[in-house]
Amino acid sequence: MTPRTILRRLSAAAVALVLLTPMTAAVAEAKSPVQIPGQARQLKVPAIAWGSCGADPKLKPFQCASVEVPTDYDNPRGATTTIALTRLPAGDPAHKIGTLFTNPGGPGGSGVDFVHNAAQVAYTPELRAKFDILGFDPRGVGHSDPVTCYPTAAEEAKATAGWPPFPVGAKEERQFIVDGAKLAAHCQTTSPDRLAHFSTANVARDMDLLRQAVGDTKLTYVGYSYGTYLGATYAKLFPKNVRALVLDGTLSPESYSGSNGDKNPVGVRLKQGEGASDTYEQFLAECKKAGANCALNKLGDPKTVVESTFTRLKTHPLDVALPDGSTLKVTYALAVALTFSNLYDPAGFPALADMWAQFAQLSNPNQAKAKSAAKAPQALIEWNRRKEEYSTSFGTVLQPCVEAKQSGRPLAYPAYAAAADRRAPHFGSYRAWVGLQCEFFGIKDADAFLGPWQNQVKQPVLVFGTRHDPATPYEATRPYADLWPDARMVTVEGFGHTTLLKSACADRITTEYLTDLKAPADGSTCNQDRKAFDPSPTGKKALTLLPQ
Repeated sequence: MTPRTILRRLSAAAVALVLLTPMTAAVAEAKSPVQIPGQARQLKVPAIAWGSCGADPKLKPFQCASVEVPTDYDNPRGATTTIALTRLPAGDPAHKIGTLFTNPGGPGGSGVDFVHNAAQVAYTPELRAKFDILGFDPRGVGHSDPVTCYPTAAEEAKATAGWPPFPVGAKEERQFIVDGAKLAAHCQTTSPDRLAHFSTANVARDMDLLRQAVGDTKLTYVGYSYGTYLGATYAKLFPKNVRALVLDGTLSPESYSGSNGDKNPVGVRLKQGEGASDTYEQFLAECKKAGANCALNKLGDPKTVVESTFTRLKTHPLDVALPDGSTLKVTYALAVALTFSNLYDPAGFPALADMWAQFAQLSNPNQAKAKSAAKAPQALIEWNRRKEEYSTSFGTVLQPCVEAKQSGRPLAYPAYAAAADRRAPHFGSYRAWVGLQCEFFGIKDADAFLGPWQNQVKQPVLVFGTRHDPATPYEATRPYADLWPDARMVTVEGFGHTTLLKSACADRITTEYLTDLKAPADGSTCNQDRKAFDPSPTGKKALTLLPQ
């Protein structure tokens, strides 16, 4: 990957909150009619014809398909949109309970790729035995008739080349706002028909059709990060269709939608800057306690080392040599973005510390080797590899534009960012610029659901919050749980975003809840399996979701 591509992908993550072989298209309609709440017309449930996911041997355990669903549920006999899906069939079909629907977050995360990459390791053998694990690319995402902002990937690459992860200084801020307006115009020109029906509410309606298509009377679902917003939306539209919901890394529906009256931009409302700042401070504190296991301790106090390097990078970026022979300029903004994404899993803390130790030495003018191009730290290489798994289309991160309330003041973003950075240095400004392009959108999905969020689901639901989560701050967990008549909140003591591959205790609770509907006591706690700077178990890799 070229340095330009890396910067462009980081830019996509800044503006926003696993590709597989082609799907086997197989769509047919069953005769059973269904009634969608709030809709006057009946719908027919699509029949799913599962088939091969392609020639890749790694995909042999999975089955793939695609179905057609109404583009507009107000006109169910009109145009349709394609939904791509996959499943890992239950290992013990004779004792199968049903289908476990999943959503990896985003918005814009590919549920198909998530299941292909994670289902065999993220879920316990008992869960995999008793459930088909299903992932789908939400409408407008990935292989599901994706929203795009340019006619071709090459044109997108050319148009977005050189965009920083977020702007630093008045000149970059002005250009960033101009670029955000241009992006919005391109998106609305290229995909207006898809954007007009792109809301989470329509994804929830799609999921209810898919639930019926797989033959489940009620929905069993696990959603991570933005997937908890999808879960809350589904519960409002279909409260009687819920069997079990696991909601991990909760995204405040009031803050995301703006239904709480907060007039700040969505990137400020979600308080990701504050969450990242907290996790960053924990990273530095854990590093200091880890002694020789954390590379930064060899250079002095970890916080002093990293903060002074952040300061130098603002005026003296580093040229880093990548394995492919190209060179990447590591700016202050890129360093902030890299740090944010590597706070998602404590298993990545040692590599993050190694990266900062190298940056610190290479940015020091007294170091002779700083005069030549530096070699890429492992954390940068690993981040680069992970980014190859995801679509680069800006269309996958535009849902807030068509459903959430905006500030209406795009020219005030520098002030919003400055205020956020005072509360949460480095990360406040970075996350404040999320959703800038939405300020210039003229398209809204009239079928979006924006509250109220108190719901009527009678079944207990399972809500997880990690104590130090950079993307969905822990402080939002209890208010989210309070939206449910019977939520059982579990606190995971540790670091990172969601519980995936981090806590055997959380895995056990999830398995018991989904298989036997045995919910823990509200206020339960779990620990993570390993400390932040413990050596990684042989053969075990971190599983990182998309930056939110």
